Amino acid sequence: MKEIIEKISSYNIFNYLFPGIIFVILLREITSYDLIQENNFLGAFLYYFIGLVISRIGSLVIGDLLKSKKLKFIKFADYKDFVHACDKDIKIELFSEINNMYRTIISLLTLLLLAKLYENIAKWLNINEGLSYILLIVTLIILFVFSYRKQTGFVRKRVASRIEK
Repeated sequence: MKEIIEKISSYNIFNYLFPGIIFVILLREITSYDLIQENNFLGAFLYYFIGLVISRIGSLVIGDLLKSKKLKFIKFADYKDFVHACDKDIKIELFSEINNMYRTIISLLTLLLLAKLYENIAKWLNINEGLSYILLIVTLIILFVFSYRKQTGFVRKRVASRIEK
């Protein structure tokens, strides 16, 4: 266990584990859903996975929404420029990590709101637990298919930026 903890980066802690733990704690407080685990070892993996899901929603939905042409709330640097700038200034990656943490917190809070709304709608429409699990699994499949596509795009851009260098 100690070796696993030593290999977890600050990025993983602040963008996956921390949000997963906070989400589970707040979810229990505002809904009837209780995902807190008695077994700390299993809990750590569950909270990490929940944080990963929260982070992916932040990346795919929140980030893309805030940079959309309609909102124009944020503007990213060109990826090739970002890669080259990181080679010259290591603090840029730290600032990017902090950005991602803020985006993940926005996602966490949005998902808490959606969980509360879903709980009320599920009661109102009498949606059973089995159907809720199916909806959750389908949603996770879609989320990770799009995450895979986006990550593949980053890898492709990174390779292209290194070849052009």
